[in-house]
Amino acid sequence: MADNLFAQLPNPLDYAAALLGWFARLGIESDETTLAGDFSAAAAQLSGCELSQLYLLDQATGRLELAAQHLPGVLLPDDVASPGADFKNEQLLQYVLEQNRVLNFTGPGSSVYDTGFLPAVASHWQSLLCLPLLGQHKQVSGALLCASQRVTELAGHVASLGHLGGFVVNQLAMLRRTRRAPGALKAVRGTPGTSAYGLIGNSKAMDETCRLIGKVVHSPYTVLLRGETGTGKEVVARAIHAAGPRSKKAFVVQNCAAFPEGLLESELFGYRKGAFTGAERDYAGLFDTAHGGTLLLDEIGDMPLSLQAKLLRVLQEGEIRPLGANTAHKVDVRILAATHRDLTSMVAEGSFREDLYYRLAQFPIELPALRQRDGDVLQLARHFADKACAMLGRAPLGWSSAALDQMSSHSFPGNVRELKCMVERAVLLCDDEVILPAHLSLSSGLAAPVVDATLRQRMERVERVVLIDCLRKNRGNRTRTARELGLARRTLLYRLARLEIPSGDVKGEC
Repeated sequence: MADNLFAQLPNPLDYAAALLGWFARLGIESDETTLAGDFSAAAAQLSGCELSQLYLLDQATGRLELAAQHLPGVLLPDDVASPGADFKNEQLLQYVLEQNRVLNFTGPGSSVYDTGFLPAVASHWQSLLCLPLLGQHKQVSGALLCASQRVTELAGHVASLGHLGGFVVNQLAMLRRTRRAPGALKAVRGTPGTSAYGLIGNSKAMDETCRLIGKVVHSPYTVLLRGETGTGKEVVARAIHAAGPRSKKAFVVQNCAAFPEGLLESELFGYRKGAFTGAERDYAGLFDTAHGGTLLLDEIGDMPLSLQAKLLRVLQEGEIRPLGANTAHKVDVRILAATHRDLTSMVAEGSFREDLYYRLAQFPIELPALRQRDGDVLQLARHFADKACAMLGRAPLGWSSAALDQMSSHSFPGNVRELKCMVERAVLLCDDEVILPAHLSLSSGLAAPVVDATLRQRMERVERVVLIDCLRKNRGNRTRTARELGLARRTLLYRLARLEIPSGDVKGEC
């Protein structure tokens, strides 16, 4: 950060020199978070404003997130920095992005748009400038907002800040492409350890899962979620619903293995009064309940054959016929299905309809087992521990290196569900401030055999835990981490890349 950030720039030559200096400085930055933060500082200095904010638009999900803020003495609130903070509905920002227009006003109350989402300060924001930032192919990729508590003219900064901001969003896009390349050190989007869809983990397997979600989230395709028990199929289904155009409507879940055939049919399709003994009133089924929204059919492999034919009609015709009804009616429901069973084998055996399988598997997503998600176990464990502590009303707990190492060596046949239950039990058992191996109650019979690991693999496992803990302690600052460990920064970066430690592992707690 520049010394004396708000130093006056008395003449155009000084302004041009400062602008060129920022171009040069931002052009060599290789960390996304630092790049976004330095740009917000640059915008504050060049415009002479106390506040500057950089918003980035996710083209895949349509989310508008606050990537960086510069306001001396004011920290970014946790609720604003969380993945739940989506600013796309703020009218001021919405106007700038959708109309691709600059918004500039001076004087309190001179804007027709609500500015309540801006940080609260002692005096009102008197001047405001908001401009769209264009990325590749002149596509609106974000917005820059500058505000001052003084009455000042900001329109003269539009061209220079627009060029600098466009340069930065292109640099950010290039860094994302670089980190996604094989062997590249990953960086986090949104909250550390959390993807754009609120899923915990930055492993290659989860990156691929999120890529597939991004492909289908805005489409009407039927999605078949496959994976072992406990891999989080319902969590992914909720993420697809929440990020899609039906997010304001109902999300309904039905476990097809939870009811016998007769009850499952009435539960899904509903019935009319008098359809059977005990039907004393009309009953709306889950298809009607989910009208306009999403219906997840969990354990679809356990659905009886007779109901499979009726489900196929819903998928093909978009209509249902309740029990006892004389006519069918239309429903608008997006259907997601989930199973841990091998449906292709069931088709070959004749226990699952082939035509329904191909209709359900219009867009299949295979969820990885936890043992295939390298590095995600520690993120998930910390996430579950924090949630358990919050529920119990106790302060967050720390983790011993031995406990983390023991968890990273476990095979987790029960996947994420097993890990969650294990961590919640450990939180209850822990009477001090640090979770120890004894609290995990791991059975040696369930642990992954470590005798097959070479000395180098064991050393790397320990080194990984030490690096992640030290980075977390320093809130992801690699310079301070390298200094504490007695390493050159270049050496630390090499070790992070060599051990494939994603940035999501190291930027604070999940």
